[in-house]
Amino acid sequence: MKFKIHHLAILSLSALLIAAGCGNNAVNSSTTTNASGAAEATVLPESSKLNIKVSFYPIYEFTKNVAGDLADVEALIPAGIEPHDWEPTAKDMAEISDADMLIYNGAGMEGWVDQVLESVSGTPLITVEASKGLDIMEGTEEEEADHHHEEGEHAHEEGEHAHEEGEHAHEEGEHALEEHSHDHGGLDPHVWLNPTLAIQEVHNIEAALAAAAPEHAEDFKTNADAYVVKLEQLDQEFKDGLKDTKRKDFITQHAAFGYLAKQYGLTQVPIAGLSPEQEPSAANMSKIVEFAKEHKVKTIFFETLVSSSVADTIAKEIGAKAAVLNPIEGLTEEDRSQNLDYLGIMRQNLEALKSALNE
Repeated sequence: MKFKIHHLAILSLSALLIAAGCGNNAVNSSTTTNASGAAEATVLPESSKLNIKVSFYPIYEFTKNVAGDLADVEALIPAGIEPHDWEPTAKDMAEISDADMLIYNGAGMEGWVDQVLESVSGTPLITVEASKGLDIMEGTEEEEADHHHEEGEHAHEEGEHAHEEGEHAHEEGEHALEEHSHDHGGLDPHVWLNPTLAIQEVHNIEAALAAAAPEHAEDFKTNADAYVVKLEQLDQEFKDGLKDTKRKDFITQHAAFGYLAKQYGLTQVPIAGLSPEQEPSAANMSKIVEFAKEHKVKTIFFETLVSSSVADTIAKEIGAKAAVLNPIEGLTEEDRSQNLDYLGIMRQNLEALKSALNE
C-alpha cells in the first residue's frame, strides 16, 4: 500500500537538522552503514547515554532488551495507534533530529521512513533497518486471495495426513503468490511474528548499538544473548504446540501471519491484504465464507487496534466465533494494564492457534 507524509513536516525536519547538527550527541557529521544498517563510523562519547527513537512497539521491545539501562529508548508511534498509516508530525521530526539513533523495522512497514532518511542524509543521526538482510516475502492484497484460499484448501486436505504435506502446500501457495503479487502488494513487513526472524532483528540491533557505543559492546551482547534465549524458547513452544494440530489452515482478518505460518507449517487464509483497515470486496467475502463452510472453520481471527466488524460478520454467517490473533503492532490499554509484552502476547497467539486448529 502507499503511504503519504506531510511535506511541511519533512521541510521542518530539514531545517531542524541544519540548525541542530552541531548539537547532536554523535561525534562525526556523516555516517556509513554496514550490512545490519548500523553506522560504522559514528561513535558516541563514552559518557553519553544513547538517545534512541524507534518506530513502533516490536522494535521498541527488541531495542530495550538489548540496550538495557544504557540508552533512553522511545517509540515514535504511541501505544494503541495502528502503525500502518501513521505519519510523523513536526514534533516527531524534531525528536528524530535530536536523537542519536533511529531504529525501524523496514520492508515497507514505515511508509514515511524513506523521506525521513533522505532528510537526515549527511547528518550524525544513525539509522538502523532492523530487518536488513532478512528474507522478505512479497505481500498479499485482495487480488491474490484466491491463491491463499486454494493454498488453504490444499493444506486442509493434506495436513490431516502429515506435517510435511502441509508444508508442501504452503510452499506451493507461496510460489503462486510470488508469481502474481508483485503487481499489487509490495513486501510483507511482519517479520517479528516469526521468533527466528525476531532473533535476527535483535542481532542487527545489537550490532548497531555496539558500533555506536563500542565501550558497551559486551553489555549489549550479554543483553541480546539473554533475550535470544527467550526467543529460542518461544520458537520451541510454537514448534511443539503446532506440530500435531488437526488442521493447518486458519482464517485471519489481516494478512500479517505469513512468516509465522511458514515457520510452523501452517497456512493463513486472509480476508484482506497487508493493511488491517483494507475492506474486502463482496466477492472475496463470499469466497471466504464458502471456504469456511466447506472446511467447517469454527474460529475467525481478528486483531487488536482495528475494528473486528468484518471477522464478526463472517463468523456470524457461518456460526463460528471471532477471536483475537494479535499481530503485535502496538499495545492496547488492556495489554498495558496486564503488563503484557511481546513474549506474553506471542504465547497468547500460540494458545489461540492451538485452540482453533484443534476444533
